[in-house]
Amino acid sequence: MKPCRGLVSLASAATLPKSCDVAVVGAGAAGLAAAIFARRLNRARSVVVLDGARRPGAKILVSGGGRCNVTNAIVTERDFWGGPRTIVRNVLRAFPVRETVAFFRNAGVVLHEEAGGKLFPDTNRARDVLDALLGEAASAGVVVAGGHRVREVERSGAAFRVATDSGALAATAVVLATGGQSLPKTGSDGAGLAIARALGHSIVPTTPALVPLVLDPQTSIHRELSGVSHDAELAVRVDDVVGARLRGALLWTHFGVSGPAALDASRHWLRARLEGKRAALSASLCPQRQFVDVDSHWQQHARQKPRTTVQTMLAAMLPAAVASAILTRLAIAGDTALAHFPREARRHLARALVEWPLPVIDSRGYTYAEATAGGVALTEIDPATMASRMCPGLWIVGEMLDVDGRLGGFNFQWAWSSGFVAGRALARWGGVASLPD
Repeated sequence: MKPCRGLVSLASAATLPKSCDVAVVGAGAAGLAAAIFARRLNRARSVVVLDGARRPGAKILVSGGGRCNVTNAIVTERDFWGGPRTIVRNVLRAFPVRETVAFFRNAGVVLHEEAGGKLFPDTNRARDVLDALLGEAASAGVVVAGGHRVREVERSGAAFRVATDSGALAATAVVLATGGQSLPKTGSDGAGLAIARALGHSIVPTTPALVPLVLDPQTSIHRELSGVSHDAELAVRVDDVVGARLRGALLWTHFGVSGPAALDASRHWLRARLEGKRAALSASLCPQRQFVDVDSHWQQHARQKPRTTVQTMLAAMLPAAVASAILTRLAIAGDTALAHFPREARRHLARALVEWPLPVIDSRGYTYAEATAGGVALTEIDPATMASRMCPGLWIVGEMLDVDGRLGGFNFQWAWSSGFVAGRALARWGGVASLPD
């Protein structure tokens, strides 16, 4: 049995090669990156990428509203949560944003910057990003075998036996890149985590991340504001201590809240609940302003424009629908002139504007999540190589690890960086050898 060297890319393989040097499980962003760099840096390596979908890359295609937010102009370890940030920093520095931009430019995908530093392809087509990755894989000689869902990976002597629903493959090294559990319809259903556990890894309990939040319909104003968006700063309190403050657009929906601010806050609320802690979420509708500042602002306007009504004043600060909903909930008459606005009512309103409660009861789950928090413990991975410390010959990359970034292209950058580190290490690794016939 000889390893399959130098084969061209296969969009879908009817039969599997019997063996290869490196088997990559998962043809998402991190898996394709690992395969491409492993082959680019060592053409003697035979690399096969296995994916359950006949047409790999579904998660790439739906990302960024079908436009694919490839990365961000500035990415640091502070944009991530989960495992130790020192490990995240080392991985990111090995393949930083400028290298990502150059990689895609050379592959024919030029990126442009939008609000918040988000980098998108100039064509605004996620399909072009996926096609570029598959094209680079083909040019490097990677075999991409779609329609082969991996069911089990087990050590077999000095190699691995990779069992799929259509046959088995022998490999000297295996890269797990199946993603987490977010958007399960794209293939990320957590099966890879079970494989990692069976190979000796610890799994940090998972929760959805970057997911819309469901609010209590009995105590929230979200239903009457569905479709309204505005700037806000959310505070996540864990056991009565503010654990995170996140600013961005807040989108009110028929079920609760979404938008960048809510999505970024979701992992913190869900992690606290998972750990059995008290979690609460509130919104400052006047970002970066304290209660005293807001109250003083209202007093100043009362002196300068005493005939202005409370409704008019508030509508100048917030969308009119939000202003009306707040006044109704607080039982404050909107037609009251500022000159006659009672001090107690004014302060009550000012407090509400900086600490508006968002009564979260749940999230919309993995089906709507853009990322997964938790996963393979990061301390069980060598950050210089992405190699497992628990199982020789095993590499783990991307969303499977206990790393999740905020909204804005950060999770994709983690995929590119971790994939590069693994690919580079695999190209240099001395453990790969031809399997016997």
